[in-house]
Amino acid sequence: MAAVLGLAGVFAKAAIFPSAEPSPAATRSTPTIPLPTSSTPSPTPAETSSRSRLVLRGAGDVNLDSNFIPNFRTFGYDYAWSGLKGFFKRDDLTVVNLECPVSRLGSQVLTKDYHFRADPNALPAMRAAGVEVANMGNNHAYDYGPDALLDTRKNLAANNIAAVGAGQDNRQALAPALFTIKGWRIAVVGFDEVIDGASSVAGRRHPGVAAGHDQEAMVEAVKAAAGMADIVIVAIHWGVELKSAPTATDVSLAHRLVQAGADVIFGSHSHRLQPMETYRGRPIFYSLGNFVWPNTTLAGSTTAVAQVAVSGSGTFTGRLVPAFIQAAGRPVISGS
Repeated sequence: MAAVLGLAGVFAKAAIFPSAEPSPAATRSTPTIPLPTSSTPSPTPAETSSRSRLVLRGAGDVNLDSNFIPNFRTFGYDYAWSGLKGFFKRDDLTVVNLECPVSRLGSQVLTKDYHFRADPNALPAMRAAGVEVANMGNNHAYDYGPDALLDTRKNLAANNIAAVGAGQDNRQALAPALFTIKGWRIAVVGFDEVIDGASSVAGRRHPGVAAGHDQEAMVEAVKAAAGMADIVIVAIHWGVELKSAPTATDVSLAHRLVQAGADVIFGSHSHRLQPMETYRGRPIFYSLGNFVWPNTTLAGSTTAVAQVAVSGSGTFTGRLVPAFIQAAGRPVISGS
């Protein structure tokens, strides 16, 4: 049976979850990004016994465009992460939704209200803050077309940040980033259900974001990732903007992804914090809201970091760690 925490009580109830002690950052490994093909063998008892406790974290929308957030021109890109007090460096893996291409290439595509683009010089500060994975599966990854999208992947890799959710074709876009940490094999995949047109979705010979409205492709990608790894993390862009609860369609899809092998789901797009659900013992964070973002409204500035503790025996415990965007582009952790 699923357990859902409503937003009204989610922070008050956070204390019912065991607190997650930080894990040494030195245990992290460099990501590899294979194609989702054959399965890996089942772990031996010796491999299982060597696994130790993990702390996984996820954050919502990260935008590093200095035209959208002028504070970066004034204070530098370290400013975006200065309110975290090293929080992401004290876990084992951190995933964020990167809501902009990070490239000087390309030109604006599609007709839309907002086009975002960040300078690659923003990325060293993000990596230094402890971010290892950036989900590009969102409705702004294609703002400046395929050249900027592919250059963003290249720029992320140059900063030792794994990109998921977009690629040179549908195969690369759906492929997981793989890590080996503390005896665990971890796969991270990214999907985008909120698209600005069919041209932004990756195809056989077409760069773009992962899956679009093809839920079957998402399910198959999760199954493939589960064949490669002990833990599968899904970062997904879905839902309705400014809504504080998931849609019934998103709940149904989330449950399908867990059934397919997803162990943790980090959601984004609504620009509002939404509830966490535990389904079949797996935490689903429907929307983590804004993170590195302007602080124009109270609701939009109220956010959290998803935290998942994984025991050595494979039990998953999720909670939301409160945060608040105190100044444009500067979230501050207010929990632990």
